[in-house]
Amino acid sequence: MLEMQTVRMQVPDDANIIVGQSHFIKTVEDLYEAVATTTPQAKFGLAFNESSGACLTRSEGNDQALRDVAVQNAQALACGHTFVLLLQNAYPINVLNAIRNVPEVCSIFCATANAVEIIVAQTEQGRGVLGVIDGSSPKGVESQSDVAWRHDLLRKIGYKR
Repeated sequence: MLEMQTVRMQVPDDANIIVGQSHFIKTVEDLYEAVATTTPQAKFGLAFNESSGACLTRSEGNDQALRDVAVQNAQALACGHTFVLLLQNAYPINVLNAIRNVPEVCSIFCATANAVEIIVAQTEQGRGVLGVIDGSSPKGVESQSDVAWRHDLLRKIGYKR
């Protein structure tokens, strides 16, 4: 029997969330090191759901409030080998390459500051992520003024020259 549901992630104000899948208990320590060494100014909380052995939600981070929310999100997902990372004072673009280079990381489902719902499937064996609903649906196609706004924004925040 297969059941599906959506699980809304809690994302604190001024935070971004990264949700992904990994395959080994050392994920929590390796992701901690990846974030801490790539973006030392970042505040973050991380949670990882084991899928064998004790099947615990493991956590790390340098901000207890973000760590607590990451654990709540991971437990709400209840999907094995899934991690939830919450970031403040940094953007996902600053850490995604480092996260992708962690040997245990299999995939990244989303990296966003938007409202996020995770589509979860449940069987007799357990739960897994099927997909992600990230933000809202498009409302149109950008105009010339929208293009100018996008160009200005990227330069203003330092991602383009």
